[in-house]
Amino acid sequence: MKSGLEDVVAAETVLSDVDGTNGRLIMRGVSLDDLAHSSFEDVAALLLDGFVAMPHDVQTALGAARQAVFATIASAGDLTALAPVDALRALLARLGDSDDAETALRLLAAPGVFTPAILRQRQGLAPIAPDASLSQAADALRVLHGEVPSAEQEAALNRYLVTVADHGLNASTFAARVVASTQAGLASSVLAALSALKGPLHGGAPGPVLDMLDAAGTPAGADGWVRQALDGGDRLMGFGHRVYRVRDPRADALKSAVAMLTKAGAIDPARLALAEAVETAALTQLRARKPDRVLETNVEFYTALLLEALGFPREAFTCVFAMGRVTGWIAHAREQAATGRLIRPMSVYVGPKVKDAA
Repeated sequence: MKSGLEDVVAAETVLSDVDGTNGRLIMRGVSLDDLAHSSFEDVAALLLDGFVAMPHDVQTALGAARQAVFATIASAGDLTALAPVDALRALLARLGDSDDAETALRLLAAPGVFTPAILRQRQGLAPIAPDASLSQAADALRVLHGEVPSAEQEAALNRYLVTVADHGLNASTFAARVVASTQAGLASSVLAALSALKGPLHGGAPGPVLDMLDAAGTPAGADGWVRQALDGGDRLMGFGHRVYRVRDPRADALKSAVAMLTKAGAIDPARLALAEAVETAALTQLRARKPDRVLETNVEFYTALLLEALGFPREAFTCVFAMGRVTGWIAHAREQAATGRLIRPMSVYVGPKVKDAA
């Protein structure tokens, strides 16, 4: 028995390869280093090829899908009592549970429509209808803030969506494949995945990175704060990964996007300096205290800075993660349904033995 299914191979996939030893992420034969400069639409077409009948013009089709799912918001009622991720689940559940290409496109488009609408409703503002002519990243920012984003803002969100589009058999993707193996329907797979993503050990981690920066306060205080946190047994968010034995390649992809936003004036250089000071202090002290473990910067650290700069509140970071990762969820669900069996692992009973009658 392997706790947490450590090193257990549960599926064969053509979708992504997470090379933890060498710090590489490959999606359908293309490394993240190359994919990071692609559009979200192109990466979606790459991952879904052969699993969803994707149209030739993915951006136009996604624009139409955004408009279609937007129509479901009006009848959803007041969702402000729910946390953003729970409101997103409630709206996704309204899209039906078919396995056709139209449903797949709507599920792919939906988080980029529903998340801004949820956030605007929480501010007492009306949701804004999508513009089908824009990219997924540009339109998500436009319907959140009410204006077309700058080229740098669009590029930064696009970089994030591409970077997190797929990442092997992580917890949410495995949940999607388990549900898909029962032939329950594509929306059911996506909803199961989103529920797994909600957990703080998976998609809920970037928000606490900002809490950590706020607590550190200044670059000069970073070293002392990190030392105090580690002395108290606290976990430093944004460091370490279950798979990577070296630096998470997604961290570098997002760090470059953060640098671009800083150069464009969207991030206060002092905020970036604080983050870099905390990162340096954390890596130095983790290496000294835990020399037998590899605890490098992971995707969550620079995700937090990037999404904060784009105007997403930290309580909605999981929803933005879902905007990108829904691509992988759909692809894996389709792959499992087409090539896999019902997923039904065994368990080892360790409870009390049956007592023989006297």
